[in-house]
Amino acid sequence: MFYALLTAVMWAAAIIFLKRSGETIPPFALNVFRVGFSSILLVPTVILAGQEIFAPAPLHDYLILFASGVVAIAISDTFLLMALNRLGAGIMAIVDCLYAPFIVFFAFIMLGERLRVWQWAGMALVIVGVLIAARHEPPRGTTTRQILVGSLCGVIAMTTVAFGIVLAKPVLELERTPILWATTMRQIGALIVMIPAALIMPERREIFGLFRPTRSWKFTVPATLLGSYLALIFWIGGMKYSLAGPAAILNQTSSIYVLIFASIFLKEPFTARKVVASILALGGIAMVTLG
Repeated sequence: MFYALLTAVMWAAAIIFLKRSGETIPPFALNVFRVGFSSILLVPTVILAGQEIFAPAPLHDYLILFASGVVAIAISDTFLLMALNRLGAGIMAIVDCLYAPFIVFFAFIMLGERLRVWQWAGMALVIVGVLIAARHEPPRGTTTRQILVGSLCGVIAMTTVAFGIVLAKPVLELERTPILWATTMRQIGALIVMIPAALIMPERREIFGLFRPTRSWKFTVPATLLGSYLALIFWIGGMKYSLAGPAAILNQTSSIYVLIFASIFLKEPFTARKVVASILALGGIAMVTLG
């Protein structure tokens, strides 16, 4: 439980740094940096854990993990950063609550896992919370259209990350699949697509220039360390040493921490509408996960 709670705190802190990074760095460029930098950290971590980088796994496993990385990291995280830029950390934290219901939904569609009435009701409750958040009064300098577009980007981010994880679930469940190795393969799969895409973009110099130490590292490096490395390790520990349902609930408390951190460090208003939306969304998550 302690690891799961640390995951929530680490991810919430990472969101604050990502929001500050997004003020000067475009979403795709920031995502390339995050994935590239975290991959550099994960490879030696896999080796230190006594695992092989190129494990003797079937080609099918590699392809599934690569595809999962493309959908859930290259695509999803780019849309997440687009949403974060438009919505701010507070409202995005509420949209992020769609993650758990989408996981359950795709597990129902793709894996045949059955849904109970409480889980359907919980999914509806989360959606209500997100809709309330989307109707929030726009922050200063932000239009209602930006809030709506940002909410749509957030929904796409949560849809694709959930789809990508459920896609990889049959491979992850195999005894022969170490979690650290699988996570690294997903990162590499995302890079295989993102690097060629970055190379053909007019802004390629700026994108790859992020890997040279600059003033922006004071936000991008902590965001990567907290969100794409440490939070991942603590998430693994939480799932390993506690039941998945309670661990998932504690993970999702990151939404509350984000609201608190955003009000302190980003000066985003902690409004009654955000409180109500958060309570509804977290209540829905509890119904979905424990239903």
